[in-house]
Amino acid sequence: MRVDADVKLCSAFALLTLLAAPMTAGAATDDGGDGSARVSGFVSETVAYTTADPTHWSRAVTRLQLTAEGKAGERVKWKLGGRVDVDPVYNGSNFYIDRVKDDQRANAFWRENYVSFGAGDLELTLGAQNIVWGEVAGLFFADVVSARDLREFLLPSFDIIRIPQWAARAEYFAGDSKLELVWIPVPTFDNIGKPGSDFYPARLPSPINEATAAVFRDTVKPAHNVSNSNLGLRAGTLIGGWDLAAFYYRNFATSPTFYRLPASSGGGFEPRYDRLSQFGSTVSKDFGSFVMRAEAVYIDGQKFGSSDPSAPQGVVERRTLDWIASAEMPFETVDGRVNVQVFKRHYFGGSADSLLLDTGDLGASLLVSAKLSPQSEPSLQWIQVFGGGGTMVRPRLNWYPARNLVLAVGADLFSGNRNGLFGRYDNRDRAYLEGRYSF
Repeated sequence: MRVDADVKLCSAFALLTLLAAPMTAGAATDDGGDGSARVSGFVSETVAYTTADPTHWSRAVTRLQLTAEGKAGERVKWKLGGRVDVDPVYNGSNFYIDRVKDDQRANAFWRENYVSFGAGDLELTLGAQNIVWGEVAGLFFADVVSARDLREFLLPSFDIIRIPQWAARAEYFAGDSKLELVWIPVPTFDNIGKPGSDFYPARLPSPINEATAAVFRDTVKPAHNVSNSNLGLRAGTLIGGWDLAAFYYRNFATSPTFYRLPASSGGGFEPRYDRLSQFGSTVSKDFGSFVMRAEAVYIDGQKFGSSDPSAPQGVVERRTLDWIASAEMPFETVDGRVNVQVFKRHYFGGSADSLLLDTGDLGASLLVSAKLSPQSEPSLQWIQVFGGGGTMVRPRLNWYPARNLVLAVGADLFSGNRNGLFGRYDNRDRAYLEGRYSF
C-alpha cells in the first residue's frame, strides 16, 4: 500500500528495525546458541509499454524488498520487512495527470512485520501478516482476508499484490485439524490508485483530464474503533486425503463501492467500503496424477454500482455466491504444469442486469507453463468470462541466465464488453520486460 500520513511513522519504524534486526539476532546467537536470523529479498525492474491507442510508456518501476526473519528461543519467531518502489515514468510523462503521478512515482511499503509465539498446541501471531485462505491460481475467491495493491490489476505476482493486514491471529492445532481465529483491529484496504491510472476500477477516457478525474472523490475509510474491526474464524481438517476447511469472516470489503453523491454535495462518486458477512469453504485433494481444488464464498451486505435511476445513491445491494473448481496436472516428461479452472458468480436479492460492472456468466481459465530447458520457461495464462465479462490473455517467456536471476518478456492483453470485468481494460494492452534477482 502507498504509505499514507497515518502509517508513515509505522513503516519508518519497521524499516529501521529491519536494518537493526540482523545485529540483534546475531547477538542472540552468540549468547545462547539457540537464535538464528537471515536476511533475504529481491531487486526487480519492470518496463511496460502500452500498445493500445494512445501508445505510451506506462511502467519503469524499480523495486527493492528486504526481509529479516529469525528466532528468539525455541517457540518465538519474528519477521520484519519493507519495500521501496520508484518509477521514473511518473516523473517525466505528460500522459498522466498530477494525482496519478504523485501516487505512483515513489512508494514505501510495509511487508510482513510480526512476532509469533508458540505454547503447546497453540500459536499466536501479532503484527502485519499475510493471511491466505485461498488456494486457486491467479484469482481471489476464498482469499478474503488479504488486501491487495490493484494499481496494476492482477498483473504482478501475488507477493507484490498482497498487502499484509495488521492482525492478531491464534491457531490451535490438534492432529490433522486446525482452528484459526483472526482479529484485525484496524483493517487495511485495497489500493485502487487514483482516477486516471491505467487500472482504476471505473473505465475512464485515456488519457484523462483533471476535470473528469475530479468527478471521483478520494476513498472514505471507516473510523478506527473496535466496532469497525474485522473478525474471522476458520476451521480445517484432513480426512482421507481430503483437505477441508470452512470459515466465517465479518469484515469491511477490501474493495470499495462507488456511491453517487447528490448535487447538493457537489455530485460525483465517492468510494466507500461496505460491511460484509462472508461464509466460505475450501477443499483440495491430491489424486497423484492431478490435484483438485475448489472454493466457494457466500457474501451478504455487498453493494454494487447500478444504472437503475431509482437506485439510492446509484447502488443496489445483492447477496452473492462465488465458486471455483480447479484441476492441476504436472507434465510427465518436462518440468511444468497445466491448470484448468471453472468459476461463476450467482446474484441473489435482485437482477444483475442493471449492474455497472458486468461479471458475465460462466468463466474459465487456463494456465500452462513448462521448463523446456534449464534456462527457458514459456507460459500462457488465459482467463475467459463468457456472457460479457471479457478476456485476459498473458503470454510470457522466463529466462534463467544465472542462479536467482530471472529475465522475462511478456504481454497483457484485454478484450470484451467495455463494462466487463476484463473488457473495461481493452485500451490497456501492454508489452513488458522484467528482471528480478533474489537473494
